[in-house]
Amino acid sequence: MKTAILFGATGLVGSHLLNLLVNSNEYDKIKIFSRREIKISNSKIETFIIDFKELEKNKGDITGDDCFFVIGTTRRVTPQKKDYIDVELNLPVKIAKIVRDNNIKSFIYVSSGGANADSRNLYLQNKGKAEKEIINLSFDFTAIIQPSLLLGDRKENRVGERIAKSIFKSLSFIFVGKLRSFKAIHANNVAKAIMHITKNQLNDLFFTSDKLEDLSRIN
Repeated sequence: MKTAILFGATGLVGSHLLNLLVNSNEYDKIKIFSRREIKISNSKIETFIIDFKELEKNKGDITGDDCFFVIGTTRRVTPQKKDYIDVELNLPVKIAKIVRDNNIKSFIYVSSGGANADSRNLYLQNKGKAEKEIINLSFDFTAIIQPSLLLGDRKENRVGERIAKSIFKSLSFIFVGKLRSFKAIHANNVAKAIMHITKNQLNDLFFTSDKLEDLSRIN
C-alpha cells in the first residue's frame, strides 16, 4: 500500500481527486497539505496546516510515494503580480524540489492546456516555466496534466469563466480531430484520468484534454 501526498485538496480538480484517493485501494494514507483546515474526516487522511512561505518547516512531513500538485489561483484572487507568480510558478517548483530531495519517486503536476514558457500570457507562461523546472528534476515518474477549460462547480464566483463555459458548451461540436485537445473537460474526469495515469505509470509526459477524456473512461 502507498501514501499519496496532495497539495490543493480544496480546489476544483483537487476535491475530486481527494475523493478518488480516499476510495482507492492503491493508498492506505493520504497526506493533505493546506493553508487552512479542511472539513473532511476519514481514517486514511492526515492533514497538515502549513505556511507555504515557510515550506522547509514541514519538509520532514512531505514523505510518501506519489505527490499530486493541484494548486492554482487567479489574478482576481491574487492581484499582485509577484504574489501571483509565487503561487503559479515558484510554489510548485519549491514543492517539487522538496519532494525530490525526500526521494519521492512520482510527481503529478496539474498545469494547463496551452502552457508555454515563452507565452505573453502570464498564466500560460508561469505554467510552462513550472513544467520545465519540474521535468528537469528527473523524477522516476512525471506526469504533466494539461486540461483545457475546466467544467464543474467552483466555490468562488468567476463570471468570465462562466461565460467561457457557456460558449465552449455551445460550440462543443467543433472540437473534433486535432481540436479535441482544446475541448472543455469536467474536473472529475481530469481526476479520474490522473488516477489511471499514476496507477499505470503511463509513458506519455504530457496529457491534454483529449487524452484525459479518453483515459477517464477506462475502468
